[in-house]
Amino acid sequence: MLKLADLLKELNLPKNKWTPVPQNELDAFKEQIFQLIDTAYASIGGHPNYKNADDVEKEASDTDFEVIDLDDTPGIDAVDAFKNTPAGVKFVATGQNGSKAAKSAVVNRKAQLLKQRGYYVEVSGKIKDIFLAKGVQPVDDEATVRKVLKGKEIEWHGDGTYTRNIAGELKKKMLLGKPKV
Repeated sequence: MLKLADLLKELNLPKNKWTPVPQNELDAFKEQIFQLIDTAYASIGGHPNYKNADDVEKEASDTDFEVIDLDDTPGIDAVDAFKNTPAGVKFVATGQNGSKAAKSAVVNRKAQLLKQRGYYVEVSGKIKDIFLAKGVQPVDDEATVRKVLKGKEIEWHGDGTYTRNIAGELKKKMLLGKPKV
């Protein structure tokens, strides 16, 4: 069995650079990726699509993962999960090890990308407020949100927010970014 340091060498994980995890190497990193996602979503009871490490592989059929190593210790410090959709790149999960550097890396990277055409995210709570404070635009047009979320049933609230069923639970969300529609 390979040690983590050997796996990271195989991935050629450079310091301080977001690096895609190839699908054929995802199995070797699924536990670490899950732990990072679990840490990021712990305060809200976890991510609805990532309950264990096997869910990383399950979601991988239509999800890509990028990781970053920020410090001197071997290992991934943060992860972004995203899907390519007709409306662009949709961020679907994030993960970090709890360090200030990892939290900042994920938030700042996403905020920067969400200001570019073709990137978007559904958010609520604290992260919504953080992205709005960083100048990420809300998508407050109901027709646009419905196009982006084509096939999803939503209840529009008239203020840029909507409620929809996510993993069996009704969640109030806001679409942020610049989707291509």
